[in-house]
Amino acid sequence: MSRPGVVIGRGGSGIEEVKKYVVDIIEKARGKSVKDIKIDFRVNEIKNPELSAHLVATRVAAELERRLPHRRVVTKALERIMQSGALGVKIVLGGRINGAEISRVEKFQDGSVPTQTLREDIDYAQVPALLKRGYVGVKVWIHKKQE
Repeated sequence: MSRPGVVIGRGGSGIEEVKKYVVDIIEKARGKSVKDIKIDFRVNEIKNPELSAHLVATRVAAELERRLPHRRVVTKALERIMQSGALGVKIVLGGRINGAEISRVEKFQDGSVPTQTLREDIDYAQVPALLKRGYVGVKVWIHKKQE
């Protein structure tokens, strides 16, 4: 989690809600009550959320769903990722961008993202954004430093 305090809540109330939700899903799947299952959650904080491709992709998708201009959203994301210490980043938007009649693909890149090299540490995520006129797919590649 990028913000674990939101999930945990005051006095752990958020985690209890998540546990109840998971138990409800399990009971619906089995069709009977389950009382003997013990569920334990550990919430881990991500030190630098800008270097997590999934968190970046979900943020870009959420901002697109709030009808912000796509170029501004993507360029701000590129700047934040590069300032946080990434070697390179590539963001691809595909679909009915800005509600256009014909879908298209727009690519934004900063730094180097060697997608053919297996030794490099590249984080990838793909998240759909449901907009007013249809879906826009958001793909993010982040080239991290070797540790």
